Amino acid sequence: MGLACSLATFSCFSFPRTAAADEAGVSFWLPGQYGSFAAVPSGPGWSFESAYYHASADAGRGVSFDRGGAIQAGMKSPSDFVMLTPTYAFKTSMFGAQAAFGTTILYGKNATSVSETLISPAGNILSGSKSDEVLGFGDVYPTASLKWNKDFHNFMVYATTGIPVGAYQLTRLSALGLGHWAVDGGVGYTYLNEKLGIEGSVVFGLTYNFINPYTQYQSGTDAHLDWAISPYFNDKFHIGVVGYFYNQITGDSGTGALLGDFKSRVAAIGPQIGFFIPLFGRETYLNLRAYSEFNARNRLEGWNAFVTFSIEASGQKEHAVANLR
Repeated sequence: MGLACSLATFSCFSFPRTAAADEAGVSFWLPGQYGSFAAVPSGPGWSFESAYYHASADAGRGVSFDRGGAIQAGMKSPSDFVMLTPTYAFKTSMFGAQAAFGTTILYGKNATSVSETLISPAGNILSGSKSDEVLGFGDVYPTASLKWNKDFHNFMVYATTGIPVGAYQLTRLSALGLGHWAVDGGVGYTYLNEKLGIEGSVVFGLTYNFINPYTQYQSGTDAHLDWAISPYFNDKFHIGVVGYFYNQITGDSGTGALLGDFKSRVAAIGPQIGFFIPLFGRETYLNLRAYSEFNARNRLEGWNAFVTFSIEASGQKEHAVANLR
């Protein structure tokens, strides 16, 4: 295989979760974190990825959210994060697949404002605008994956969890952590044909959320699908389309779920562009992509963008790091 068929992969390692569904309009899974080449095995050894993520999301006064034991309406919650993901891909195969493990650590800012607070934790009726901002570290996200390659076809299974150590306080509007544990797992497929100059990827997964011990709120089970189609013109450049679908398949529960089952959904689509760049004897990969959301229900809605820079494993000069987290 040529250069484009030997792309190392980072996209199995989860990013911070923001501006989606579930409690407070925030989900464990970050929609759009998988993109092109998602299921393609990487070269063995250590790889590294850094990424900047921006999300602009809001909901009008007609959409309410249960947040910190109160019902909030008219919410805006822009976020900016820097994420670092070291990854190790094992040389020895497991079940005929390449095994890899990585962990995402994030540092960033979340600013949240609401137009109205309808019910306080004590049951008092309140009103008026309120805003809050937090800067710090978020939850930690370890992920493991197995990837298989057969000619033009690449397959993946992955599993990830969130360790709730990020900035989170019950009494604050803004947070960089969920305040509870969650687990996610799924499957992925990538079709990569150099002769035709086309690539297509799709990743499907399910999230199970544990109860939030601070609020006694348990978010429902979520289903998500990330996809990408990307023609590439040579081994240094490609451009394409990305998108995602997100749907909560079971309702929220617990004594803290003041709004009932509160199922959520959203879809998004947008452009992407990627560059493969040799640097200091290694191949690196720069990716830019953006998503515009639509068809949202019971969640914040807006747009988000990723700028990702990845460095391949040492000694793998024929590999380009092309995971589009």
